Amino acid sequence: MSFAEESIKNKSNGGRRKFTPLGVIVVIAGLLLFLYFIKSAGVAQIATGIRNLGFGFLLILAISSIRQIVRSFAWMLSVEGPHRLRFSDAFRARVMSDAIGNILPFASFIVSEPAKPALIRDRLPLMAGFSSMVVENIFYSISIVIFISCGMVAVLLNFSQAKGLRLISTITLALICAAFVVGAIFIWAEVRFVSGIFRRLSKKRLSPNWFDRARRLEDRVYGFYRRNRARFLPILLLEGSFHLAGVAEIYVTLLFISPQHPPTIFSAFILESVNRLITMVFKFVPLRLGVDEAGTGKVSELLHFTEPAGVTLAIIRKARDLCWAVLGIGFLAYRQFAQRTGAVSSPVESIHYSTERMASHGADDVEVINSSN
Repeated sequence: MSFAEESIKNKSNGGRRKFTPLGVIVVIAGLLLFLYFIKSAGVAQIATGIRNLGFGFLLILAISSIRQIVRSFAWMLSVEGPHRLRFSDAFRARVMSDAIGNILPFASFIVSEPAKPALIRDRLPLMAGFSSMVVENIFYSISIVIFISCGMVAVLLNFSQAKGLRLISTITLALICAAFVVGAIFIWAEVRFVSGIFRRLSKKRLSPNWFDRARRLEDRVYGFYRRNRARFLPILLLEGSFHLAGVAEIYVTLLFISPQHPPTIFSAFILESVNRLITMVFKFVPLRLGVDEAGTGKVSELLHFTEPAGVTLAIIRKARDLCWAVLGIGFLAYRQFAQRTGAVSSPVESIHYSTERMASHGADDVEVINSSN
């Protein structure tokens, strides 16, 4: 067994031992919380809201597709030449990785994002795909910081009586500011954090090849802005469009399910900013079971909607996510079929091959070899 194969196997087994019991607890707790808030809001009222939506759910799916599309384009712009990422490949990888992240507990942290470049390595060299994924996520993080900060400031300025929400908003703003400062320092100083870890590990038992790849990844990420300044604003605008589409989705959903109290753009904006915050904090919970209903239901009451309307909104979001997850699973199933027929190489084969070529030809040759494949 090669080093790469053994490493993948050990990580996989270690991940199962570490995360499966905790993952089961998270799922059970989320499900219990989900059922509690459904009962609290009233099953009949939630059912009425879903019936009011009806075929409007197709419109919700159409709006949600904008979010997938704009982030796919942002990823495409994050790929540096001579490589090129096609929209169909970026879109497919995004949907597949989101399906993994939304269904499996803790998958967003350790599987979902890194899976994107691995899922299309037959189309784009792994290093080019991984570095562009990191760059796109940096721009996405910047957009999240701006969007959530605006939402929390709006809460502080408009909800003076909601002491709990104001406290959460203040803490969130403080944490965002601290994270932004730390991130800005890391990028400005080009801190070699990842390669530093691999350098220490390579002195013990890890192959030096991993340090070389980490260093090349950091070179690509830190050098992106210097080499592609003209792309900065278009990528940031695409990431901003992701959040605007989220606001539009909530606005349209509330038009259907809460006709007695039509929404405003401001209320939709507040709800989406809270939704982004919940997604960030509870990303390890599959489909944000329970926590989305709790947060959206309480904030909806502050915005003068009913709690059932907020819980219904959260449930409709889950239904939307499940539809995209089904599509992602379909893409994954087709990819598995393609692997079995030899159309796509398996992850172990690809990494094993790259490791052998790196040892005999050097790190830079792997990029050329993979690109030609």
